[in-house]
Amino acid sequence: MADIILNDVEISNLIQERKEFPPNYEILFQTKDKKGHKEQEITLPRSDGSQFKVILRQNRINLLDFSLILCYMPPKTTALIRLRRYNGKSHQHTNKIERKTFYDFHIHQTTERYQAAGFEEDGYAVISKEFVDIQSALDCLVKDCSIVLPADRQLKIKGF
Repeated sequence: MADIILNDVEISNLIQERKEFPPNYEILFQTKDKKGHKEQEITLPRSDGSQFKVILRQNRINLLDFSLILCYMPPKTTALIRLRRYNGKSHQHTNKIERKTFYDFHIHQTTERYQAAGFEEDGYAVISKEFVDIQSALDCLVKDCSIVLPADRQLKIKGF
């Protein structure tokens, strides 16, 4: 959990901000083998010295165990704030404040309320019927988080 608390307006503005992938994004988005999963990430610098980072992870065995994350890194810090996280149907999630538990595809959302209560910034999640696998989750992340790809291109999962 980051020490920096973003308010709900700041969170919304960061998510709605246009994030342009460079023309060579496929070269930058290389698969790395990690312990138990595969991972890809790309960093998108902002003019104020901060950065967005898009991270894709998938378990090597369970294809429903995946996470696609839009992160924000404030300037002059190593803090990594997860603004949105699209998770597969591989585990139970509990919204601690609401005391609601579910087992489904879901989207974690950073909220001021969860940060102020001392929970993970993206501890709140909602069930989603918009995706059923990692590719459709990626399509949702691109649409929901204002990611813009070079003309006539689609972001396709490669190397997973």
